[in-house]
Amino acid sequence: MDTGDRLLTPGEVAALFRVDPKTVTRWAAAGRIGSIRTPGGHRRFRESEVRALLNGEESGRPSESDYSTR
Repeated sequence: MDTGDRLLTPGEVAALFRVDPKTVTRWAAAGRIGSIRTPGGHRRFRESEVRALLNGEESGRPSESDYSTR
């Protein structure tokens, strides 16, 4: 399996972005990052898309203001 096809949990994505897992869930709900739902209803994220966002390769990258609490 190609590592780009690996599915990450919200906790794994949160660790990469250094945010809380709930923040990742909010980003997914807002459409800022794509997610897949498991049959049990849990969110998973494609590693290739997460890496692209980390590298700034897509315009949908979360902005600095998304890191602050409201």
